[in-house]
Amino acid sequence: MSNARDNILAKLRKAAATPMQEPDTEAYYEEMSPHWDSEEGRLKHWAKTMRAVKTEIYWVRRHDWVQTLLKVAAEKGLRNILLPLKTEHGQEAAQVVQTAGIEVKAFDRPIEDWKDSFFNDIDAGFTDVRCGIAQTGTLMLWPSEEQPRSQSLVPPVHICLFDTTKMYNDFYSAMQGERMVEGMPTNVVLVSGPSKTADIQLTLAYGAHGPRDMVVLAVLPEHIDPSDLDE
Repeated sequence: MSNARDNILAKLRKAAATPMQEPDTEAYYEEMSPHWDSEEGRLKHWAKTMRAVKTEIYWVRRHDWVQTLLKVAAEKGLRNILLPLKTEHGQEAAQVVQTAGIEVKAFDRPIEDWKDSFFNDIDAGFTDVRCGIAQTGTLMLWPSEEQPRSQSLVPPVHICLFDTTKMYNDFYSAMQGERMVEGMPTNVVLVSGPSKTADIQLTLAYGAHGPRDMVVLAVLPEHIDPSDLDE
């Protein structure tokens, strides 16, 4: 007496079923990927999409981003900021913010030793950005021992430094460009704006499950004028 498996296989043989041809992935994504007429147009779309969900974006240069960081810290009344002191940008920021009377914090001991303080007393966390995704208005964070994912997910203000030359049109292009198939951290964080929820009475609230403010210091190449990116 034949079983269900035999019946299914018999029907497939009778139907002369053949395997489906695998799609041409590269051609599909090339056709579906968005395109912009200019680098400025792509940046404008990215910024508009992120700002639509309450992300704050500041156009900066490689030589002056720390001054903008100080401006943001003053406007938000930050008493301290959690910096990745083992990275180049973390060290640059530390040298300047300390002169402004802002306390520098760091992951310099096991989280178990200061968990309560970390969750209750840290005003802001600062991270680098791996790359950007223009289509969806997204930043990709690449957590590491120097910049753990909690650095961007726990403090009420998340400030990040983004080299806009590392912008991809879509997520597939980002996966290819960053060679994610060859290795990834335990978690890759994709973020488009501050934390938000509407679970309670369908009322939109920010900061319920993470940062209430997200600030992007977007470093422009010298050939792009920030005024060309204003709407």
